[in-house]
Amino acid sequence: MTTEEEETAYIDYETFLSPTFSPSSFANTLVLGTNNPTDTPLDLSTPLSRVLFDSQEINTHIDTLTSKSALPLLNHTQQQTASSARIVQEIDSQVASLNDGYKRLEKEVLVRYETAEEVRAVAGRLWETVRLGRSVGRCLQLGRQLEIQLAEVAGTGNPVKTIGQKEDHRALVRCSNTLLSLRDLLSKKGEGEEGQGLDRVEVVRTLQTTVVNPAERTAITKSQQIVREFSMSTLSTGANTTTYAQTADTKSRTTSALISLYLLSPIAEISKSKKTEKWEPELLINSLQDYLRTALTSSLASLTRSLATLPTLDRTLLEVAARCQNILALESLLSATTPPPHPTLPSTVSIPPNFLQPLLTSLETGSLASYFWRTLAGGLSTKVAEITNKGGVSARTLRTNKNSVRDAIKECVVRGSTPPAGVAAGKVKAENVEKTWEREVGVMIGALGK
Repeated sequence: MTTEEEETAYIDYETFLSPTFSPSSFANTLVLGTNNPTDTPLDLSTPLSRVLFDSQEINTHIDTLTSKSALPLLNHTQQQTASSARIVQEIDSQVASLNDGYKRLEKEVLVRYETAEEVRAVAGRLWETVRLGRSVGRCLQLGRQLEIQLAEVAGTGNPVKTIGQKEDHRALVRCSNTLLSLRDLLSKKGEGEEGQGLDRVEVVRTLQTTVVNPAERTAITKSQQIVREFSMSTLSTGANTTTYAQTADTKSRTTSALISLYLLSPIAEISKSKKTEKWEPELLINSLQDYLRTALTSSLASLTRSLATLPTLDRTLLEVAARCQNILALESLLSATTPPPHPTLPSTVSIPPNFLQPLLTSLETGSLASYFWRTLAGGLSTKVAEITNKGGVSARTLRTNKNSVRDAIKECVVRGSTPPAGVAAGKVKAENVEKTWEREVGVMIGALGK
């Protein structure tokens, strides 16, 4: 727009071009400029004519400008069209080149990549098959090894005992280690671990059902039986001495059973934190507690019967002393047996220095023999009270011979607290047994009442 046109134009272009222009405010200004706010009705024809005239004026200006500049506009448009055509032509050649490159790339790379991906998938499946096959083979090898080890233990893996076959109690330890290896292999079910997918293999499930689980039960039962039958005292058998070979064989058999129970004790979920955690060999402790419980129950029952019929008391006290000597021998064996390395225990778990400590901790005592006499005295006091309150010949005989019964029980405690042959007495000297166990003697005598 020229300066002359700007002077003759009465339209306020600045108002319309302002960023804050509001059509409603502009219309309101036009209406209020041509009407009195109190008029009813308002005259809208005048402001409407003003708006229409302004629109017509702007249209006229546009027509004038386009008519005068038609040739330059056409030339500019023609130039832009030609430029666009050249650009499109150039782009078409580039696109064609890109399409040719993509086809060549697809042929040389993508097709080969798809083929390679198929080969990679096949190789991965083959590797998984090989890995699973190796794990299954190791399982079967351990299962066969377990069967052979069970056959080496008399009366377990081999139902028909061959001529010249001898019991090999050390096979229990070998069998336990094999069971731990199988247990460890079958427990590794994580991604990429050795035991992944083994639970889906039928032969492994059959192996676990028909070989592994029965073998574990057999090993535990055999070990518990050996512990139950542990005896090194000769008091109740009447033999004066035992040979070194017999003593050594008893210790060796029992040690193998103890180690087997220690290894096969269940391991709860233990965190892999650096904090030292405590673990107790449950099977071992339970078997030893059963041994003590059986000795206490048998001793209390036989003592109760003998106190009611005193002629059998000497024989009964001899048996009770023999049981205590066996407990002393067992205590000595437990203190001298160090736990073997456990292949499945985390390094953060504290291992006891010997097999005796966890048993003493569970019983809350410092000595198995002291625990035996004190527990026996606690149960005996109740039985003596029952005999006394019941009255009759038994009660009168017991009261009449109370002094001799006390002397016999004192001698029983002293004799039972003397370690049997082949067992080191440790800190307890043979000549000082009565003084060392005077508290237990007092407790047992006190159980007879006044």
